[in-house]
Amino acid sequence: MFWQGNVACAEAAVKAGCRFFAGYPITPASEIAERMAQILPEVHGIFMQMEDEIAAINAIIGASWAGAKSMTATSGPGFSLMQEGIGYAFMTETPCVIVVVQRLGPATGQASKGGQGNFMQARWGTHGDYSAIVLSPNSAQEMFDLTVEAFNLSEKYRTPVILLADELSAHIVEPVKIPERIVVVDRRKARDHSEPFFGSSDPKGIPPMPEVGEGLNILVTGSTHDEWGYRYTSDPDVHRKLVTRIYWKIEGNVRDIADYEADIDEKAKVGIVSYGCSSRTVYEAIDRLRGRGIRVSHLRFRTLWPFPDWIVEELAEKVNVILVPELSLGQFCREVERAAHGKARIISITKIGGGEMITPKEIIEVVERI
Repeated sequence: MFWQGNVACAEAAVKAGCRFFAGYPITPASEIAERMAQILPEVHGIFMQMEDEIAAINAIIGASWAGAKSMTATSGPGFSLMQEGIGYAFMTETPCVIVVVQRLGPATGQASKGGQGNFMQARWGTHGDYSAIVLSPNSAQEMFDLTVEAFNLSEKYRTPVILLADELSAHIVEPVKIPERIVVVDRRKARDHSEPFFGSSDPKGIPPMPEVGEGLNILVTGSTHDEWGYRYTSDPDVHRKLVTRIYWKIEGNVRDIADYEADIDEKAKVGIVSYGCSSRTVYEAIDRLRGRGIRVSHLRFRTLWPFPDWIVEELAEKVNVILVPELSLGQFCREVERAAHGKARIISITKIGGGEMITPKEIIEVVERI
């Protein structure tokens, strides 16, 4: 198919089993809602335009507990409004997908211009201790592929998953190949009370999820709760057990979750680490540099969180310098620097404003000055 990235995202959601979408129009994510409004009725799904993003996040949480795979799509300001609801979804272990198409902020910013300023917000936006799964596409094809993956990870780990796209990936129109066979993962459903709905003997285990309306007694609260959902708002042991498991069911499986593209030259002394739209510039820069005989390695993250520290450290052990290009003032670079543990010099290449991309020339000039 020849699709815009946002259209590919919507089509992938339906193929992954999404049957409920709630959202509020916002640039540059609105085409996702428009497409979902067209295609969900064709598969007996439900589309709802809500009064705001607070209502949207709570609607998809409710739909998930009623047994539906659910999704919303927004951009920075709407994502900010959703944060309390997202925290509730983490605490109640509610599978759902939140697509965030990044634009320039803070506040209204430049609504139609792309950026990468939500990297930290996607991980740390809500309060308390938790761990988030955040995926990052860099093409219309990956808007399709990673939307399917977002639903599968959400169902497998019983958690909200964020697809952190950007204006370029959302609005670019490119060929998208639909796989002949799409692997779809469904949540492990509770059929009776033989297992607790919010607990596991495994400290990083994922309990089965009951469905409202099937006759099971279900308590769903954002307060600290025990294995069966009963509130314990003062007991330190209950809180530690619950939140530690919610955290480690993600962090403890980081090597299964993490997805990245590695183009490693074992003799290179310069490495580049990128994600999202900035990685497309890196491809061109590396081609030109290698054409001049300059050896360069490249890591491109599809999974941003949980952050795959080990692969950055491995690169840092092989090269002298790591460049980090991004359309923000260094959010991603800070995490790369932390993971490198001082084993390589880190150079941040940043640009914000007007939706302008970092150019291959700008990366090449930095490499040539090293």
